[in-house]
Amino acid sequence: MTQPPHDEPTATSTEELREQVEQTRHELGDTVQALADKADVKARTQEKAAALKEQTAAKASELSATTAAKASELTAQAKAKAEQAQQVWQDKAPEPVRDKRAMLIAAGVALVTVIALARRKKK
Repeated sequence: MTQPPHDEPTATSTEELREQVEQTRHELGDTVQALADKADVKARTQEKAAALKEQTAAKASELSATTAAKASELTAQAKAKAEQAQQVWQDKAPEPVRDKRAMLIAAGVALVTVIALARRKKK
């Protein structure tokens, strides 16, 4: 018969021995389950994939919020620049040019369209 470990007292009665055996069975069952869980590579891989999916979703949400805030900031800056440009136009453009602004814009659009069509025909 083997000697019990030094840190565990020996049973003094049959009932204590049964309790120790039951406790040992329970601990052994827990140990076997822990080893089985470690050996289940598929389950561990699925758990890792789920954790990575959650991290990715959280990061994507964070980046989306950051991008939206930056886009809003850039839009505000663009509007301010457009207002500045409008003011410069009003302050510095000669009177006849300011009066014909719509016509100049239409002429510019027409010119760009003609150039684009000419390039398309060359190809």
